[in-house]
Amino acid sequence: MRLAQPDLLPEYCGYRDEGCHLYPSCLECPLPRCIYDDPSGEGLRRRHKRARDQEVLHLYRQGQPAAELARSFGISERSIYRIVRRRQE
Repeated sequence: MRLAQPDLLPEYCGYRDEGCHLYPSCLECPLPRCIYDDPSGEGLRRRHKRARDQEVLHLYRQGQPAAELARSFGISERSIYRIVRRRQE
């Protein structure tokens, strides 16, 4: 039977903060949950989608036509109108 190793204090543990492909340092990362802890990547996709939606809304309010926005963002015109409606509520 093997004895379990004691849980080392952080100062006795060799930790290198190498970050990930998104941010160079874990300790300065703004994400609420580490991408390695969320293997589905759902949180990251949601964050990108939210940023895209804000940009779509900003451009739409500046007078960009929905058809042009749909082409440039690679989504349907209907999606543009959904984004606008959802953000106005």
